[in-house]
Amino acid sequence: MFRKILKPLASLRLTVVIFALSIFLVFAGTLVQVHTGIWTVVDQYFRSLVVLIELQIFVPKELATIPGAIWFPGGLTLGIAMFINLLAAHAVRFKFRKKRIGIILTHLGVILLLVGEFVTGFAAKEGNMTIREGETINFIEDIRSSEIAIVDQSDPVDDLVVIVPEQLIETDTTISNELIPFTIQVTEWMPNSQMLGPMQAPESRKGLADTGIARELAALPLPRANGVDGATVDAPSAYVTLMNGEQRIGSYLLSVYVDQPQMVVVDGRTYWIALRFARTYKPYSLHLVDFKHDLFTGTQMARNYSSDVRLVDEGRNVDRDVLIYMNHPLRHAGETFYQASFLRDDAGTVLQVVQNPGWMIPYISCTVATLGMLIHFGIRLVPTLRRRS
Repeated sequence: MFRKILKPLASLRLTVVIFALSIFLVFAGTLVQVHTGIWTVVDQYFRSLVVLIELQIFVPKELATIPGAIWFPGGLTLGIAMFINLLAAHAVRFKFRKKRIGIILTHLGVILLLVGEFVTGFAAKEGNMTIREGETINFIEDIRSSEIAIVDQSDPVDDLVVIVPEQLIETDTTISNELIPFTIQVTEWMPNSQMLGPMQAPESRKGLADTGIARELAALPLPRANGVDGATVDAPSAYVTLMNGEQRIGSYLLSVYVDQPQMVVVDGRTYWIALRFARTYKPYSLHLVDFKHDLFTGTQMARNYSSDVRLVDEGRNVDRDVLIYMNHPLRHAGETFYQASFLRDDAGTVLQVVQNPGWMIPYISCTVATLGMLIHFGIRLVPTLRRRS
């Protein structure tokens, strides 16, 4: 009875269908990257159960316009189907014999590869740590999402920080919280933007902000960074109006381009507001002692990037100096710190911080699959050579 139930799931025809659907999904996901950010495509196409594929992506806009869209199984659905199909095939058709060890190991490698992607998709985290020379940082920024931070510094010991996540900024036109004495009305939200000075801004964008240090600037909306046009990071901005009950405090331009928070005074009390990349605070800190950007003599070609940092983690009794440079990351508390970039004029470093509990699984799966193929072809090769001799 168990084999009868599994037999349809172990069908080779089902395997071919899954592969065909996967090829089409990869094709559609590659085309849509021209219009959408690469991480948006990964989430919507390859790590979702279903995806709505617009037909327009298959035809250039300058040639024709095709309305409509189709629902299609997402990468998560196809991955689960492939995983079940492979396990069912082994349970129904394959028998453990010495001459089948190679093919069994090869399939085991494929199963581990699928498991590794599931672990990475659900558990992996990635962000940046930007540190100027002489500065100490204890948080990681997620450059794929942003947040509005409101800071109350009236307490001499601790700051009170209220965070508005990007999901609320996108969907709610009015944001309020009992911890802050004013409401935030989102006038215009720009997931990606360009900042212009007072002489560059068109007349239609001037005067949208009348309060704050960015009131002389203007933000223009841009398409989302798609990863193929040289721009890999979205720079969000927002025009917001702050209200104290029925009293209007002012309109602010909030943007990741603005390096410092802007002052808000309500009933004689001072608050600071800023739009920034989403932060995750850590129980450890990194202090940048020195950053080096070495070039090949007589050229502008980079020879080496390196960051001399001091790692302090009181909870783990860690206080040591570490040199991070290309292909030599720092590993600490389950996270890996890579030398990724640097600030303008070599004023500091940008470290990419990756936390992936399944980082070893792809290496193990490829090793197992390679070993399986070598054993399988080796077993087939010996009888062939004997027949020829």
